[in-house]
Amino acid sequence: MRIRAQPRCAGAVTASTPRFPRTALARGRNMRAVPVSEAPERKDLPLPKDLKALMLVGIFALMAFYALYLTGEIVVPIVIAFLLKLVLQPATETLVGWHVPRFLAALIMVVGLIAVLCSLGFALSGPAASWVSKAPQSFTRLETRLAGFAAIGHDLQRASHDVEKITEDAAGPPAVAVKGPPLSTFLFSGTRALTAGLLTIAVLLFFLLVSGNSFLRRTVEILPTLTDKKQAVDIISEVQRTVSTYLGIVTMMNLAVGLLTGVAAYFCGLSDPILWASVAFLLNYIPFVGPLVCGAILTLAGLLSFDPIWQALLPAGIYLAIHVAEGEIVTPSLLARRLTLNPVLVIISLVFWYWMWGVAGALLAVPMLATLKIVCDRVQPLAAIGHFLGTEAREMQAAPSTLSCERRK
Repeated sequence: MRIRAQPRCAGAVTASTPRFPRTALARGRNMRAVPVSEAPERKDLPLPKDLKALMLVGIFALMAFYALYLTGEIVVPIVIAFLLKLVLQPATETLVGWHVPRFLAALIMVVGLIAVLCSLGFALSGPAASWVSKAPQSFTRLETRLAGFAAIGHDLQRASHDVEKITEDAAGPPAVAVKGPPLSTFLFSGTRALTAGLLTIAVLLFFLLVSGNSFLRRTVEILPTLTDKKQAVDIISEVQRTVSTYLGIVTMMNLAVGLLTGVAAYFCGLSDPILWASVAFLLNYIPFVGPLVCGAILTLAGLLSFDPIWQALLPAGIYLAIHVAEGEIVTPSLLARRLTLNPVLVIISLVFWYWMWGVAGALLAVPMLATLKIVCDRVQPLAAIGHFLGTEAREMQAAPSTLSCERRK
């Protein structure tokens, strides 16, 4: 490797100088060497230039989203099962390494998950039913506490009623109201759909854990070239590693947030601390929106439980402090640069998938966005999309390797 020197520097080393260590290159009295930059040369981000192909991709994306919207009841359990498989796969492989049959290891994982969910539901059913039964009295008390805001709401409601009356007089005969199904029918259908979805998730998760890495092997077998096989292995392995690490760390952090919130609710005198701990644990899976909803719920619970305003707002204030410490300090330090997503796109993804699939879509929004970024980062034609989804800045292109000489002042 030859070393170039700037020609204007007195005593600079010529191009034919043999190799020396960098510290010995400048021996002159008024000379010093500037270390050569080791920054790698940045890669170009190709942009789509074929307008016809871009329009075809857009039409295909619209059709795919429409199909996902129509088949949400089928697709959501499948996506949740695949994500749970990524979370439970390391524990399953650990049991297999202890000479437990894979069939039995998968069964232990699924049964353990169902037992945890059933125990949590049984523990929360009593407190939740108690708060629901107290809802009429609670709303009356809350209306008394918020009398000033209620007066503004009554004024707006009266104005809206006057406008509706004017429009009805101008429109002529009143419209015919169609009576919807009773509440019992709605609750029965919702419970039946939830039970069917949970059963689908459990059965599919069991077979996914039993199959192990069979999907990866089949994908590698059908690809034609060795380069495609290596790229597929790299993408699938990175998706499994990143998403499982993200979900594992987020689950542990949410569990810590839930426990601290329950302890804070207990010491603040708020009844049913286990209920509030579970609410904080579940809602913390939804970035940005979930903590705000949990803070609002704790504020309402405090207003219904305590008379002093400061005591009513104390549980929500402590929860928000716990969430800020977790979301801004602890979790970023644990995740490091494993998952850096644009926060604006995270919010857009939450809104979009909540509109598509409801609460389940909001819970799946971030893992699906992270998966899309990982795939785009490792497929060269999609590298620009992957860079747009992230927050990291592009490295500047390194200058040619030269030896710069400066005169000391």
